Amino acid sequence: MHFKEENLDQFLEIFGKHKNAIRNVRGCTHLELLKDASHPLVFTTLSHWNTAEDLEAYRNSELFKNVWGQVKVLFSASPYAFSLEKFIEL
Repeated sequence: MHFKEENLDQFLEIFGKHKNAIRNVRGCTHLELLKDASHPLVFTTLSHWNTAEDLEAYRNSELFKNVWGQVKVLFSASPYAFSLEKFIEL
């Protein structure tokens, strides 16, 4: 997520307000906010879900719709999301 500089504090406030609720959604086992080391206005969330269905249920929830509605207007570029699966564990 690329943020406008003037919107960063607002995003951090929104994330801080809702992070515990998101962490407590059924199927969410991990949530963290990561910041790009070279670009201080670029962030990503990393979450772990028990199943793809749990993630999809969250994406269709009122919590997600509420948070996303507040956050998406703060971006300076279009965001994108993707899912990963474990490939090789060392």
